[in-house]
Amino acid sequence: MSTFEKLQAQRRTIAPAKSGDDELGPLQLLPGVWKNLPNLPGRGWNLIALPFASPDHDLNYRLLMNQYNEVLRFTTVDKAVPNRGLTDDDPRQNIDQLIVTLDYEQKIVQVAAEDFPDSGLAGLPGLAIHHEPGLFLHMSNADTDGVNIGRLATIPHGNSALGLGRFDEDVHKHDGPPRIPDEVHAFPIGVEQDINRDYLLPYKHFNENLFENLFDPMDTSRLLQKANAGANILRTTELHLDTDILAGGIVNIPFIETQADATKMESTFWIQELEEKDEDGEHKLRLQYLQIVMLDFFERPPGQGEGLIRWPHISINTMERVEKPETE
Repeated sequence: MSTFEKLQAQRRTIAPAKSGDDELGPLQLLPGVWKNLPNLPGRGWNLIALPFASPDHDLNYRLLMNQYNEVLRFTTVDKAVPNRGLTDDDPRQNIDQLIVTLDYEQKIVQVAAEDFPDSGLAGLPGLAIHHEPGLFLHMSNADTDGVNIGRLATIPHGNSALGLGRFDEDVHKHDGPPRIPDEVHAFPIGVEQDINRDYLLPYKHFNENLFENLFDPMDTSRLLQKANAGANILRTTELHLDTDILAGGIVNIPFIETQADATKMESTFWIQELEEKDEDGEHKLRLQYLQIVMLDFFERPPGQGEGLIRWPHISINTMERVEKPETE
């Protein structure tokens, strides 16, 4: 019996999420609490370009770097959420879609921060820098170009995002460690890609003076790869979500649209089952992610195409599951 047929046979239910629930599909290992502390402190890294009038440099932006600790909770499952419709072939024939959703809440606290040019706004350790409630979606009967997973994110800055993905178990679940891309850089799109240009001085600064002696804006994925060195990873489940797929997208409040418009979000989550086992004899779990949000602001210089410059806002982290769902 397929997941859709199982959901058809039951009523809609809202309950605490359980790890290993088949009806969550590729999301089934997420329930529980994931953290950096105590064993993976400060593995969260973030960079973002922000509009800023510098009194000391002929620049109209600053590059902010953060190191952070995160708590990510997956708590509640809502099963058999119905979407109603009619078939294209016969308008007298009903077609329903049933979704299984998984609530999450993300909280991030700063460990260290630095910006260039120095604005005096980077903040101190312990500063709360992000909070995000949302939902992950498993569409049990994907009937729209293979789209079967999604992420709904809401951010207090005034954004809401829908990222969609196509999970294929034969492709996105495999033995061994994750396939993390090499040399993911943060150069803005729409300016000449030469780090020695005066306009890219903040990127050159942090490339030559790595943030906390570790984080390089020109190779942001390296720390994810480094975190896997020596880890005995048996299996990896990869969730890739993109707001540019089909009906995905981002909606922003007016100030954000005017000043630094968030236009695209692409994120990849790697759920890892380790060879090491916990006190219950079950494989320990780790979670890594790489997220890129494009912020569009300032006109491109002549000869660099149409529209605004696109500034990659990149976040990475490596966490472990520290608490199982209470219902296990």
